[in-house]
Amino acid sequence: MIISQQLLRAENARRVRDVRPELAARVDLLTDEGLLAAREEVAAASEDPKVLAVCVLRGFDLPAWLGETYAFARRVGHEAAAAWRHDFTRTVFLAGNPVNLRERFDFDHVADDGSTAWLGPAPAEHSTALRRLLKLFPATAELPALPGTVVELPADGPAGDRAPVHRELYLATAGLTIAACLVHLHHLVSEAVLDGLLGPGDRLTLRPVPHLVGVTGPFAALRIGTSHGQPHQLRAYAALSAGRTA
Repeated sequence: MIISQQLLRAENARRVRDVRPELAARVDLLTDEGLLAAREEVAAASEDPKVLAVCVLRGFDLPAWLGETYAFARRVGHEAAAAWRHDFTRTVFLAGNPVNLRERFDFDHVADDGSTAWLGPAPAEHSTALRRLLKLFPATAELPALPGTVVELPADGPAGDRAPVHRELYLATAGLTIAACLVHLHHLVSEAVLDGLLGPGDRLTLRPVPHLVGVTGPFAALRIGTSHGQPHQLRAYAALSAGRTA
């Protein structure tokens, strides 16, 4: 399986049908016009989301943050997950020290070292005070060079009959800022957890590459967005491999 515009459009259409079937029924997501109309409507809705999560970061340590993102998503209940997914797992990233905020805000997940914390997913008004207090995590800082890194997901919690798996997590780094990296990976990893693709004891090998074109599948999940400056073209920003037994 090779990443192509045809594959990206098909996967994008599937995600919209799953999350917003009423939108998919009104536009043809496989055409340029329908794709653009759908993305404009989703972008407009994201400006005033009904349900969102908020992540507070003290700094940027991508492997550690990936493990904590997994741990956070594992705590999200079915009802909250369904509401959150209707808003396309919208998440806001803020710069701050969770340790200094724990007495004022009842976070839903805090890293053991206090480096990151999550509030929600919950109705947007639940996090208004926190979002007014803190600034957005720096949006223009360039993504530093990243080595390939293995991230061991916590083995705590029930796994049922599912054996741990090892997956490759590809990140397309060309032109990516730290803020964009957080957005794309948070969508991919959180939704993979909610879908049961990532579970206790799994291993992720983070593989930064300039572009995902040429990376072959099969893939368990793709993070897709519009290519910068080309609204009719889609780009794969991150991909999760089908995996093998760990």
